[in-house]
Amino acid sequence: MPQPMPPSYMAYDRTIVVFSPDGRLLQVEYARQMVKNGSTSLGVIADNAVILGAYKPAMPLAVTESYKKIYEVDNHIGLVSSGSLADARDLVGFARVKAQVNRITYGEPISVASLTKYICDRKHLVTQYAGVRPYGVGLLISGIDKKGSGLFETEPSGTMMEWKAQAIGRGAEKARKVLQRGYKDRMSTEDSVKLLIKALKSGEKTLSPENAEVVVIKKEEVKKLPQEQLKELI
Repeated sequence: MPQPMPPSYMAYDRTIVVFSPDGRLLQVEYARQMVKNGSTSLGVIADNAVILGAYKPAMPLAVTESYKKIYEVDNHIGLVSSGSLADARDLVGFARVKAQVNRITYGEPISVASLTKYICDRKHLVTQYAGVRPYGVGLLISGIDKKGSGLFETEPSGTMMEWKAQAIGRGAEKARKVLQRGYKDRMSTEDSVKLLIKALKSGEKTLSPENAEVVVIKKEEVKKLPQEQLKELI
């Protein structure tokens, strides 16, 4: 069980810009916990493709198409979130504008790393000023640019890390074990999709074709797998 917070910590608990005596930013840690409580999301790099997957909780009477966890940022970049869907949608808006500005300014698509750094800078910015809060969302940003395939994780503090395969959210620990056992360099797209589904099922026991999202990103193409294909895989 978590230990109760000492009374002396209350001042640090209520502000984002002051470090606690042991060097922690408590509001950032709370934002990380929100990511851990979110439904599971994954990314896997394949040979000439990147696959993103997510468990999207179904709500009675809700129109599931009205909300999503995987977004197309540009025709070569997508991202998947875990945590606050509202925060994810806000960051997607900034990312799409940045991608289009890059095309207009430089006449070429933005690189996956450059876009991720931009999002990380924005996440980090809101950890430095009073009157704001950290983004309570983790993102896996992936795509294919002139350097090849890329898969990057961003977390609420603004930290950026590149992966070959990664999982975030409440089922991340179990999903990572499946990824670590099954991942191989230059896997085919088909094998990578199967590995992602297997890892997602390990993290979310109630996974079904109705609450699963899988997107395959290739050069200048972000394609969502149809439900009929998911029925064959799950």
